[in-house]
Amino acid sequence: MQKFFFNRKLVIVIIVLIISFGLMSVSVAVRNKKSTPPLLQQFGNDVAGAVDRVIAWPVNGLQGASNSVSDLLNTYQENQKLKKQVDQLAQAKVNAQTATAENKQLRKELKLNNSLTAYTAVTANVLTRTPSSWMNQLVISKGATAGIKKNMPVMSQSGLIGRVVEVNQTNSKVELISSTSSSADKFAIQVTNKAGSTVNGIVTGYDKSTNLIEMGSVTSKTKIKKGDKVVTSGLGGVTPKGLYVGTVAKVKQDDYGLASEIEITPAANLTDLTVVTVAVQ
Repeated sequence: MQKFFFNRKLVIVIIVLIISFGLMSVSVAVRNKKSTPPLLQQFGNDVAGAVDRVIAWPVNGLQGASNSVSDLLNTYQENQKLKKQVDQLAQAKVNAQTATAENKQLRKELKLNNSLTAYTAVTANVLTRTPSSWMNQLVISKGATAGIKKNMPVMSQSGLIGRVVEVNQTNSKVELISSTSSSADKFAIQVTNKAGSTVNGIVTGYDKSTNLIEMGSVTSKTKIKKGDKVVTSGLGGVTPKGLYVGTVAKVKQDDYGLASEIEITPAANLTDLTVVTVAVQ
């Protein structure tokens, strides 16, 4: 049954096309004969125009759809190119920021190296620093082949950050001044006030929330104020004397007005260490 209706529709379409072409031929013939009445010519032209519009509508629709699909594909390709360019620009910006930070660190290390006139400065990169021991220790890229030895002081930016505790051929482990490990050797330091008087002590702790080093068990009657300079004392014979540590940030006093605990702002940012200098003696 469906095949019958399909064949019937096909026959009708063919008949309409034959009639249309016939009317078009008649219209052309009539146009060449001036004696033919204008009404017949107009009717033929109208029928031919209607057939042209019927045939042109699906063709134009298909052409428009094709153009839309092409425009959509072009837009997608352009968007992909723009996205790639944005990603490349973002990566270039990150690379520039990283290079700027590294250059800033290197300039600080160069200034520090020039100040260590009594030592041979060996610059090294920080290789590893695990989150579990972030403020306790790190591994640097220089070892015995570069002249590094155990207990040598390690500096960064403008002050002391720790000492070498383990030496391999091409790398070394550094114990930080902020280490809270019970097995760590305490750093002997001293505070010098504006009058030139000193207070000796040791590093007893580190406050992660304030990034301050703590100097406890202070028994001296010497008046200490904020901003006083802190250096290594050399007592104990492990770390050399006179290496800059930082400045006094806060002084906690006991009931008699004497200093009982001193908080120190370290000269180096202990949370962000990428390049260090080992003071080789």
